Amino acid sequence: MATEDAFFLALPSDDGAGERFRATRHTAGPWTDQAQHASPPAALMGRAIEGLLPDGMTVSRFAMDLLGAVPVGDLRVSAAVARSGRVVSQFRAELVDEATGRVVAQASAWCVPELAHGPVAGARPVPPGPETGRALDLPPGWVPGYADAIDWRWVAGHIAEPGPGTAWMRPRVPLVAGEELTPLQRVLACVDSASGISAVLDIREWDFRNLELTVHLTRPVVGEWVAVEAETLISGAGSGVARSTLYDASGLLGISAQALLIRPRSA
Repeated sequence: MATEDAFFLALPSDDGAGERFRATRHTAGPWTDQAQHASPPAALMGRAIEGLLPDGMTVSRFAMDLLGAVPVGDLRVSAAVARSGRVVSQFRAELVDEATGRVVAQASAWCVPELAHGPVAGARPVPPGPETGRALDLPPGWVPGYADAIDWRWVAGHIAEPGPGTAWMRPRVPLVAGEELTPLQRVLACVDSASGISAVLDIREWDFRNLELTVHLTRPVVGEWVAVEAETLISGAGSGVARSTLYDASGLLGISAQALLIRPRSA
């Protein structure tokens, strides 16, 4: 594996103020190669939160607020316990741009005890598997980087076709060099793509970046692939929402939503 074949490279961090990482080209988002797609930072903060989880706990809800562009550069991430309860606990994480000292993203997670044999309800058919999907090129205007670090298999719609879409996704590279992706990291490394999978606007003319990401998980993902079944809703004002249902080969994983900023690219 080449040095750059990961979303992040770990850097020395011995001052007790969190862990340090260098973002690689694989984190670059669709708008510019200078700013990250939000999935890698979400997964990195999820990793920090996982480091604090007691045994037998699982993340039920993960919510991230983007406070500005996350640069493709050096970052510092830290996590802390926000509420330690007898049954449920809440954790928080923070991502800092080392070049400016600015907090660029924050996250919180509610965590619950995982049941070995709990009840099941709300099941729905799994989309056709990744082996049936198409691997298609990006349309004009989309910056490669993160998009090339993901193995895409489209089973409904396509990023070049405005409207709802469903894609199976799996990262081609680890989150941090030398580490295996955990189930939580695997989901978070994919789910922020819902607004792109279901894009209804031409990226060359319109900005539709998300301000936040909220993910509700019913269980940990099993296997390498995550399916994101997404749609975007816009009603003529300056905001929108992209929402998705998440699956793995075994069934339903959860749901996600992203608040979108809608404005002309010329602005």
